[in-house]
Order: sequence, then structure tokens, then C-alpha cells
Amino acid sequence: MNTTEAKLPISKELSLLNFIQKHAAIGTWEYYPVLEVGYWSDQTKKIYEVPLDYEPTLESGLSFYKGDNFKMITKVFTDCIEKHQDYDIEIQIVTATGKTKWVRAIGKPIIKEEKCVKIEGLFQDIDEKTKISKALAFKREQLSRTFETALIGMAIVDLEGHWIDVNKSLCKTFGYTKDEIKELTFMDVTHPDDLNKGYKAMMSMLSGKLDFYETEKRYISKSGETIWAQLSTSVVRDDRGQPQHFVAQINDLTRIKKSSIKISQLLTTTEDQNKRLLNFAHIVSHNLRSHYGNLDMLLDIVKMDLPETTENDIFPLIEQAVGQLGETVENLNQVAAINIQNDITTEPLNLLDNLNKALSNISAIIIESKSTVSVDINPDIMVQGIPAYLDSILLNFLTNAIKYKKPNEAAKIELHASIKNDFVVLEIKDYGQGIDLKKHGEKLFGMYKTFHTHEDSRGLGLFITKNQIEAIGGKVEVASKVNEGTTFFIHLKLHE
Repeated sequence: MNTTEAKLPISKELSLLNFIQKHAAIGTWEYYPVLEVGYWSDQTKKIYEVPLDYEPTLESGLSFYKGDNFKMITKVFTDCIEKHQDYDIEIQIVTATGKTKWVRAIGKPIIKEEKCVKIEGLFQDIDEKTKISKALAFKREQLSRTFETALIGMAIVDLEGHWIDVNKSLCKTFGYTKDEIKELTFMDVTHPDDLNKGYKAMMSMLSGKLDFYETEKRYISKSGETIWAQLSTSVVRDDRGQPQHFVAQINDLTRIKKSSIKISQLLTTTEDQNKRLLNFAHIVSHNLRSHYGNLDMLLDIVKMDLPETTENDIFPLIEQAVGQLGETVENLNQVAAINIQNDITTEPLNLLDNLNKALSNISAIIIESKSTVSVDINPDIMVQGIPAYLDSILLNFLTNAIKYKKPNEAAKIELHASIKNDFVVLEIKDYGQGIDLKKHGEKLFGMYKTFHTHEDSRGLGLFITKNQIEAIGGKVEVASKVNEGTTFFIHLKLHE
């Protein structure tokens, strides 16, 4: 065999070794404890990012490790020499360029006469793989914590309905411990009447037609209580698209459901009460008015047929009482007429035109009282309302502003309109006597409530006006200070 033939196998072996080191990012190294010298392959030097002519020593080799990594490599390296122990660890180095890198370090002692004469090892660059692995581990940890600490019940369920995992909220909702609930199936805690609810959707998920579905279902807690919940379920598939398990979110709606039932009962009760009130209003509008008419007619007959009886002191009192009864009946009839109407038809009304008409109707009062009225209203503003109601509303607030002016002073009234969302806000401001809202605020719009000693105050105007405003879908608010004046904010529906 010639020299060339003898060296050929060795050359192939070295070539293969260099190929593996380069493409697998694996470098070799050797260290001789007795001689205290070491050797790094070119790939190892590339991993450490040192020049190819770099000559490593034990001290310089260990300098690439910092902190706990230095302690770890020192220990395993010492144990390799002294205790003849192999090592295979994943550890961080700081390269010559200052880059922190994850590497796999492997060391194996060569023993002769019970002494370590050499350590052979490998270095592999695993930085990218390790960082990806740790990032995935961190995300898994985050997902696990999110699952466990979620405020709504969450569960992972296999395709047969057995619990794979459940979180604390779900255990709290059903009243079981984790170990207890895992002995049951999803169907075991489902209300018997809701067992088939969502079955078709689940089959569609398994067949690939749906990825998730939501439904409202009832469950049974450990104590036997019915639990209302919103169930959201999704299916997890493998790389081939085959379903692996379900992820379920169970949001406890029991309190909301119970409150909803109570509200429904209250609404039913309120509706019944409203019907009775409407019946009462009907009686006031018709029957009571008829009785007043009969009394008034009887008094007229007495005056005609028995005039002598009208000359005593009692008859005028009776006549006055009947007159007051008539006035009360008329007032009640106005209120009843507003509330009895179930189907109120509104129409678009020009606010400024209607205001000018109201001002024209009370022009004599304005002149006599020397009142001043300033108006700041866009002539294009249209509101939705009933002409008679709007006229009554404007007249009542305007006459009140004049009636309750400061003594010996002319009334000063300012009107301004603005649009807010779907409403026109009409502000009517006066500088009159004002109202103590802390004292009278809650009963300001009450029936027969008066707040001044004015002789013709009946305490009915604001009550009727408020009812009219609300009947056409609006509302009224007030701001007032005693001796400074009052501002009413009348919200009327905007006509688009």
C-alpha cells in the first residue's frame, strides 16, 4: 500500500468531521490537565467569536462565563478532572464581541492509571433554539396563569366530555374542588333540561363546519342550585385538522338572571298599577265630572225654585265649595287627559314661531308689567310635539317668570335654544324671586305644590307642564337660587 492510499481514509474522516462541525455549529476542544494546555477547533473559536489564531488557556477559557454560569462551569469542569465525571450542560457565555449566547457544553475525561490525563469535549451553538424554546415556555406560562386566574370559568374538555383541566373560577362557580370535578363529566353538571342544547353546534364543530359557538345553558352546582351561564366553546385541532379537545368558557349569569326575573316581576306589577291608575283617571275624567255637573245644576234649580233659601249664610259657602270642586275636577281632568292618551301623534313644529305666538298672546301682560324678553333662537329649529301642548308649555313658563318676578321690579326674561344630540334644549331664564331647591327641589313639580305666597298660585301649572313635556318624549330640569332667579331647561325632541 503506498503512502497516498494509506492517508486517504484519514483525509475523508477529517473532511466529514469538518463538515459536521460547520453545519451543525458544533466545535471540538481538548484540555490536558498535567500540561495545562488546551486546543479549540476553528468552529469552537467561531462560537466564542475569537480569531482563528487564538490560543486558549484554562483561565482565558473560563473568563467567557459570568456570574452563576461561571460557578456552574467551574464545578462541572473540576468534577470532571477530580471525580472523573462526564458533563453535558446548557449554559450561557459572553463572547469576545460582548454577545450573550447559549451553548451546549460537553466534557468527557480520559483516564489513565486512575488519573485524568485529558478532557475531550464539544461546544454547540444553541442560542437561537434555546431563546425560541424559552420564549415558548414563557408564553405557555403566561397562558397557564391567564387560564388559572381568569375571572370567568374556563375548562379544557376532551371529545367525550371529560375534564382535562379546569380553573379556580369554574370550581368556585360549581362548588367543587379540582379533584372532585375531574371525577365528573361535562354532562354530569349540565341541567337535565339543557343536555341537548348546543348538540348540533358541537357536531358541526367536530365535522369542521364550525370553529366555535355560544349559547346560554343551565348547570347544577354541587349544592344542587341551578346556575345560569353563557357558554362559549371552541375546538382545538392538530396539524392535520383533526379535533383534539374543546376549550370552554363558562360565564356565570345567575345573579343577572335573578335580577332580570325580579325586574320583569316589577315591570308586570308596574304595568298592572298603571292600568289601575288609568282606570282611576277615566273615573276622574268622566264620573267625577258628571257628579260635579249634577251638583252645579241642583244649585241653579234651588236658586230658581227656592230663592229664599239662598239668602242664609250657609248657601254661599255651599256654592263656593261646589265651585272649588268644579275647579279641582277641571284640573284633574287636564292631567288625566294627558296620561290617558296611549297613542300620542306628534308633528314637526317651528320653535321660534310657536314662541312668538305665545309672546303675542301675553303681550298685554308683558306691557302692563313692563317686562323685557330677549330671544336667541335659530329660526330653523324644529321640534317634534303637539301644538296645544307646546303652546301650554311656553305660556306656563313665560307667565310664571312674570308672576314670580321680584317685588317692585320689572321681569327680565331670556330665552335661548341649543341642540344637544337628539334634543333641543330651550333655556328660559328669569331674574325673579327664585326657588330654594334644597328645600323644595323634590316636590317642585308636584301637584298642588306652591313655593311663594302669590294669591293666585294653585300649584298645578308646573305639574301639568311637566306631564305635557314628558308626554311628547322630553324632560325638564331646573337651576335656581333664591333672590337671583330661575332657569328651566326644557328638553324637546329634535325634528330631523
